[in-house]
Amino acid sequence: MKNCYSLILFFCIMFSSSAYSQEKIEVEGTVLDAETGIPVPSANVIEKGTTNGVLTDFDGNFKIEVSRDATLEISFLGYATQEVKVNSQTEIQVSLEQDAAALDEVVVVGYGSQKRESLTGSLQTVEGDELRDITTPSVENMLNGKAAGVYVAPGSGQPGSRGSVVIRGQATLSGTTSPLWVIDGVIVGSGPGELNPDDIETMTVLKDAASTAIYGSQGANGVVVVTTKRAKLGKTTISASSNIGFNELNNGNLEMMNGAELYDYYASFENADQISFPRWNEELRNSNFDWWDLATTTGFTQNYNVSVQGGSETLRSYMSVGLYDEQGAVKGYDYTRYNFRFRTEYKPTDWLTIKPSINGSLRDVEDRQYSTTAMYSNFPWDSPYDEDGNLEPHRSSNWVNSASTNYLYDLQWNHSSNKNYEFMGNMDFDIKLTDWLTFSSVNNYRYNSYKSKGYTDPRSNGGQSVNGRITDYRSESTRRYTNQILRFDQSWGKHELNGILAYEFNDYRGETLDAYGTGFIPGFEVLDVVSVPERTRGGISEWAVQSGLFNANYSYDTKYLAQVSFRRDGASNFGDNAKYGNFYSISGGWNIHKENWFNADWVDALKLRLAYGSVGNRPGSLYPQYDLYSISTNASYNENPGALISQIGNDDLTWEKTFTSGVGFDARFLNDRARLTFDYYEKNTENILYRVPITGLTGVTSIWQNIGEMENKGIEIAIGGDIIRNEDLTWSVDLNLGHNVNKLTKLYQTKDASGNYTVRPIIISDGLGIAGSAQRMLEPGKPIDTYYLKEWAGVDPENGAPLWYNVERDDQGNEISRTTTSNYSEASFEKTGRVSPDVFGGFSTGLSYKQFDLDAMFGYALGGKIYNYSRQEYDSDGTYTDRNQMKLRPGWSRWQQPGDIATHPIAKYNNPDQGNATSTRYLENGDFLKLRSLSLGYNIDLSQFAISNARISLTGENLFVITDYSGVDPEIPASNGAVMGSTGPGVYPSTRKFMLGLNLTF
Repeated sequence: MKNCYSLILFFCIMFSSSAYSQEKIEVEGTVLDAETGIPVPSANVIEKGTTNGVLTDFDGNFKIEVSRDATLEISFLGYATQEVKVNSQTEIQVSLEQDAAALDEVVVVGYGSQKRESLTGSLQTVEGDELRDITTPSVENMLNGKAAGVYVAPGSGQPGSRGSVVIRGQATLSGTTSPLWVIDGVIVGSGPGELNPDDIETMTVLKDAASTAIYGSQGANGVVVVTTKRAKLGKTTISASSNIGFNELNNGNLEMMNGAELYDYYASFENADQISFPRWNEELRNSNFDWWDLATTTGFTQNYNVSVQGGSETLRSYMSVGLYDEQGAVKGYDYTRYNFRFRTEYKPTDWLTIKPSINGSLRDVEDRQYSTTAMYSNFPWDSPYDEDGNLEPHRSSNWVNSASTNYLYDLQWNHSSNKNYEFMGNMDFDIKLTDWLTFSSVNNYRYNSYKSKGYTDPRSNGGQSVNGRITDYRSESTRRYTNQILRFDQSWGKHELNGILAYEFNDYRGETLDAYGTGFIPGFEVLDVVSVPERTRGGISEWAVQSGLFNANYSYDTKYLAQVSFRRDGASNFGDNAKYGNFYSISGGWNIHKENWFNADWVDALKLRLAYGSVGNRPGSLYPQYDLYSISTNASYNENPGALISQIGNDDLTWEKTFTSGVGFDARFLNDRARLTFDYYEKNTENILYRVPITGLTGVTSIWQNIGEMENKGIEIAIGGDIIRNEDLTWSVDLNLGHNVNKLTKLYQTKDASGNYTVRPIIISDGLGIAGSAQRMLEPGKPIDTYYLKEWAGVDPENGAPLWYNVERDDQGNEISRTTTSNYSEASFEKTGRVSPDVFGGFSTGLSYKQFDLDAMFGYALGGKIYNYSRQEYDSDGTYTDRNQMKLRPGWSRWQQPGDIATHPIAKYNNPDQGNATSTRYLENGDFLKLRSLSLGYNIDLSQFAISNARISLTGENLFVITDYSGVDPEIPASNGAVMGSTGPGVYPSTRKFMLGLNLTF
């Protein structure tokens, strides 16, 4: 019986102990940096073995309810995870040690991630928080000034406009210069699509052969790898952000004349007696309608995002929704975009992880935009309204320029709209085969649907001749992507080896339908009502690429590093003679600071890198290898269908290849308070793909060929550091610089008049699409963006006539003599400057003091040239008498009398002197310094309301620019993804934004 009582007593004690251990207590604590004592905000505090967890607030504090004998796991990026036993304590202080290895593990590279210390390639990672200093729906624009060697031509101020990205110079003459975009392991093409910037965790720019060769024929222009946010372990958290504000146009240095100034200008003409306006008298000085003020307004921008995340090791999910809406600062344009994203990771067993995801967007644009060209060009003497406030009709007799149209008259009816739906879904999974071998499968389907409608009223200027026009355009595209990857990761002793072996397939199919109809009763806006089916077009485009690829990284004792990669691509737009291309890279690195003899304690890391390899490019055309015939209305006869040859195929067309070599080093000093990266590279492109002009006798004027070679050389520098770093105050500064020199080294030969083969320069346009704009020249030894213009020599001081240079050269191109002429046709064309800047980049500074933070981001460029075509029209010396003129800039002067040393020729009505003809007169320096963003934030302690983080901010964007460029903005907006060096007469200016932001985490 005694033993029975003892047994009962034992179980009672055990039960009471168990009950005691299961009792919940509230634990308060603080997480600090062990070295500096600075609080660590947003650190994960999780009860081990459960999903119960919290995040620390801005001061590193946390509260969590756990069992008395629980173990807390405290972790944060860049720190070693620490475990702390509660043991009934209600107050805990934790000091986290910085863990360089943890930092190393987060670097995203091609097809995976890699330790930073083992990298041999040149790349730069930009964190998501660094990108969100500007408010834009276009991810491309967010890279501006953030990475060395990455040049971004921004979109215009029009809502939703996209920029263009060039990495380490232009490496091709045809096709896009945009980098390849990869989102969560999926190749999505030459742009990020409708990706929500708020969903971005990191963006990694891959620049050299060691980084990009694994992408083969798709990596010639560099690669941008985007990683979106994923769920963190722990309890469910909700994050919400709101940014609202207003935007206004920034017109730069361009100032147009008012009514009095324009009258005085015309009255000063040498032949003012010949002015033949319907009304021409001094009363025009008092006619001063402001077309700029009419068309512009204070735009409104709002951006809202909400995300929910959380889970355990077995199942965790992330979901976000976003809304971006912007009303343009030019009236009549409204851009709205909705986004959603859902990612989940399910790990039913230790060897299987399933990772489905889906995301989508809707972009909706309503366009009844006022004319940006009229903002500058319309006479201030002409008002769109009569004395009774009614709209003046086209070619109004009340206007001085009675031959012009009143766009407001059409705008009361005409409008357009477009919608774009984008959906992308993944079903990915990982299978752990052994401790060192994993199989990963990435499977993606992307669908895009775009539709636009246009309505031109029968009463409008554009609709009168056809009794109105209705347009309807539809396009649908699908893109399939799959990648089956074997990943291996093995180590023994001091040796580490990891890499991948993969098969990849990617294809595209697009269909379009384009319908026009004319003749209808005003007010109807569907094609059913038209009396004439004016046009019906449609097409199908398809292509496919398949690849096999291999990459391996080796490390010995973490000191000596090596990487090799190989890829074989097959593409549908090459003939059987060159269907497949091979690409490779080899690189090495040396962690000098790991050497036993290296004893500089103040150096945290010092690495030397070397790389060489090849990437490629495919033609911009889908089927250049085939002879093609056009079956269209142009080929029909007497309403019978016909076919005309439209392309001569080239079955021997082969891959354009770029061979890149580079050397660089990375260094960190003084406990990671200072950092420096330097890179030098050479890129040599062979077998350049180009549409070569041929005689049009066959009806075809060009053929795809491999025509030549070019090179790009450059340096990149990124330097930064924490000037002050203590518990209360941190002040950091970062600077990046890029310098690239481009040169065409070889061009195809043609027969001259004597029948000999010789290389002749190719004259091309500047891409502006305006007759009379600048020309460029393709010639060996010169950059591919070299201007080819007649050279301005100034103004003849005796008579005020315009002057140009006439240069004589010998057979080797050396200058023999240089004279001036006032006859434009006698002037010689010269190679005069290039578009690309000599030096470009950005610098930023950040200051945080307790709960306050202040950040500023600047961008700059030096040495590039801009052809300001708008001056040909607005600074025309009287040649154009049907549009307003710009004011003379400080330092400019107009010739008035003999002996004047002036910048501008004599002004005449209908000036025949051709002073405004295309020449270097309008070629200007594009140097600038721009304050891209300035942000002031304050972190509020709202932990008593279960809000773990709260921040309010005020941000100004594009606050000022310092430049001598006389136009609207020296950062010329991109056009259809292409970097431009010329600007037309109707520029949509950049906008200055002021945004109020609020971020909350629950």
